[in-house]
Amino acid sequence: MGYICYMVTNDEKLFMEYWEKNREKEKKFFHQLIYGSPWGLVFALPVLVAVLFHDWYKNMIPITGTEIILISISVLAIAVFYSVFRMKFKWDHNEQIYKELKFKQKREDESLL
Repeated sequence: MGYICYMVTNDEKLFMEYWEKNREKEKKFFHQLIYGSPWGLVFALPVLVAVLFHDWYKNMIPITGTEIILISISVLAIAVFYSVFRMKFKWDHNEQIYKELKFKQKREDESLL
């Protein structure tokens, strides 16, 4: 099934210019880690908060200092995994949109000839 409208809009052209400039930078692991870490922490910190403030539930087994360190490391690993995974997914999504727009632009150029 083809596109209904073959015209590339100004917003799509701006996105294509942006993505051509930034696609390699946004593909790097360190960039994905830095820019995805806020969402990774939002995803993982509630687990850490629930463990650190475990005194509200009296029937919970006691947690030692070593276990808290292990849980903190696990929460950090979850945050890193989630942030990198999310940013890789976002990069793939933007790359797919870019390829579709390039195809659309190619079809538009062919129809003008």
